[in-house]
Amino acid sequence: MISSRINFRLLLHLTTFLVMLYVLYLIFLSVPTDKNLGISQRIFYFHVPLAWSGFLCFFIVLIGSIGYLWKKSLICDRLAHASSEIGVLFITLMLMSGVLWAKPVWGVWWTWDPRLTTSLILWLIYVAYLMLRAYSSNRQQGAKYAALLGIAGFIDVPIVYLSIYWWRTVHPQPLVGPATSGGGLDPSMQTALMISTLAFTLVLISLLVERMSLFRDQYALETHVASIKS
Repeated sequence: MISSRINFRLLLHLTTFLVMLYVLYLIFLSVPTDKNLGISQRIFYFHVPLAWSGFLCFFIVLIGSIGYLWKKSLICDRLAHASSEIGVLFITLMLMSGVLWAKPVWGVWWTWDPRLTTSLILWLIYVAYLMLRAYSSNRQQGAKYAALLGIAGFIDVPIVYLSIYWWRTVHPQPLVGPATSGGGLDPSMQTALMISTLAFTLVLISLLVERMSLFRDQYALETHVASIKS
């Protein structure tokens, strides 16, 4: 059982590594340079998958939080906790890549655009989620309150996605679509974007597997220490 678990993790991490290497090849050596945005457009192949991965993490937080409140499942609580940490990491990198892309395109590092603002709010919500867990004096109470925040906080995810349709914004519209439709991506660019999204999803899964393993080991250690003390 342990051997098969280790083999799965090794296979997962190796696959993630190889797919990510291929993505880097596509981004920097294969896809054409955008005529209007130039070399800075290559950040797009990181920025969008990071956003997707962060949103997916917070969806897992939502599911885990509901499961914990409904079933009082420790696994669901761990899943929500681990996903929130990874989600904050991805959204942090998404904001940073967005800032780096904004400077050459918009001429400023940051503008209070609706999508940028709602994304920052999303980041603050889940940072607060982690702080609530970290500084709660009672673990069970902290998990309960964090679950409620994890469920309520997910409301901002569709708001971030739909913000470019609801409000006037300088943020570009979705570019995925036939290039012939006017404003779509070149087929090679679409392929690179899809494979990059797959790669970052695999990174998410790899980090989640490792974080859940650490939670499991931590729980086993705490149980062992408690049994010795008693």
